[in-house]
Amino acid sequence: MSEEMNQDIIIGRNPVREALESGRYMNKLLILQDSRDKHLQKIIDLAKEKRYLIQFVDRKKLDKTADGNNHQGVIAYVAAYEYVEKEELLERAKQKNEPPFLIICDEINDPHNLGSILRTADAVGAHGVIIPKRRSASLNTTVAKTSCGAIEYVPVSRVSNIAQTIDWLKEQGVWIAGMDMSGDTYYKSNLKGSLAIVVGNEGSGMSRLVKEKCDFVVSMPMLGTVDSLNASVATGVILYEALRQRQGE
Repeated sequence: MSEEMNQDIIIGRNPVREALESGRYMNKLLILQDSRDKHLQKIIDLAKEKRYLIQFVDRKKLDKTADGNNHQGVIAYVAAYEYVEKEELLERAKQKNEPPFLIICDEINDPHNLGSILRTADAVGAHGVIIPKRRSASLNTTVAKTSCGAIEYVPVSRVSNIAQTIDWLKEQGVWIAGMDMSGDTYYKSNLKGSLAIVVGNEGSGMSRLVKEKCDFVVSMPMLGTVDSLNASVATGVILYEALRQRQGE
């Protein structure tokens, strides 16, 4: 059991299949024995093709390993998710001949929010996500599950200092747009070109220093009683407006 504790796990049919198809190395797969589910069979075929170890187990074993999460009959043991250097995010944009399009998460603590942001980042074609090494959710099983496989395709860079990273991005010609209720309405702002969008902490928003580092700040109109949206929902709205503008619509 000690060997398993030193590994991460991917839970559920879609996340495991996405990980397999993206080339993620797997140490071992746990699959529900005697299942005739066609989706599980596809996972089995992919795993056999890559010659990964498959262990057929009963539902009790899967339930215990999943610890309350919906495993859908499959769990994969993998090495911890790898981070990339921030330079690789800009290189990815260069290889695609596109202006950089990044998301900076300033102390997003909820792994569900981080996973959702990764999922939207993949959907809008962002080149990567930047998170701080401290006071932030990290790439774990919950993030992977919530991202619905996007974690396999969106590179994440973990940096020591967000403010210093913003300075570095500016030196590379990237404009920094922060999300805060004090800013101009998002659809009236220019979100084209080389851009990094900063989303702040779920409760307190961006830190004072990070906000000061932003080139401009965008907000969303709020007409109801509640004065804010979930961090990942708000990020999704802004990212799709940026995508709309970048596509020239």
